[in-house]
Amino acid sequence: MSNTALAERLTIALGLDIRPIGLTFTDTPPDGVASPDRAVPSACGFWRLAEQSVFYAPAEAHNNCPIGAMVMGFPLTEALQAQLGELVTSMCDCSYLSPEGGDKIPGVWPSGAGILYGPLTDLAVDPQLVLIWLTPRQAMLYNEAAGTANWTAGAILSTGRPACAALPSALSSGAPTISWGCMGMRTFTEIPDDRLLAAVPGHSLESLVENLERSVASNDIMRAYYEGKKAALATA
Repeated sequence: MSNTALAERLTIALGLDIRPIGLTFTDTPPDGVASPDRAVPSACGFWRLAEQSVFYAPAEAHNNCPIGAMVMGFPLTEALQAQLGELVTSMCDCSYLSPEGGDKIPGVWPSGAGILYGPLTDLAVDPQLVLIWLTPRQAMLYNEAAGTANWTAGAILSTGRPACAALPSALSSGAPTISWGCMGMRTFTEIPDDRLLAAVPGHSLESLVENLERSVASNDIMRAYYEGKKAALATA
């Protein structure tokens, strides 16, 4: 199924008001794809730009956020490694991050020389990852579609700081993830406070969309039942 069709079905099923984006790690961008015309302060800053158009960001374009560059699997220069060390030390000093936690932050492996980003509807290649901004209600449906609302299944992988760690987590596990976000993500992306980040491996997107449509239908049935129950009690 085409990226455009999947994006449209995903948007309808969840009632999305922000376009889902896709991204692929690659050494060579498709012909005619430009690089972004301005710098961003973090790797997650590219996610919002990708809602607008397709572009290729080389590894060095991610270096304004040493943690994001590390998580994306890009090689760090000595200067960037020093910045990363200083940043992690500052995070530990203010109790934002524990020293042992910093050592466990996942990264993409193997990575590429850069990342192709863009709206899912416009990508001409299969995305390795699809990113979606979810409200709590949408996250409920997403959780059900991922199969992790079932008490006999494992819990959905939920991550915290840094938010970008949801990407390598989804890639390595091969399963959908949810991130509660981090202060950097919320500052740099300016995403509304009521949104969570979902990361879906590209190969599992079609099955997730099909499951979402079934979850929406079953929830519509249950909502009608609950509304009837509420109305009956109100008139009793």
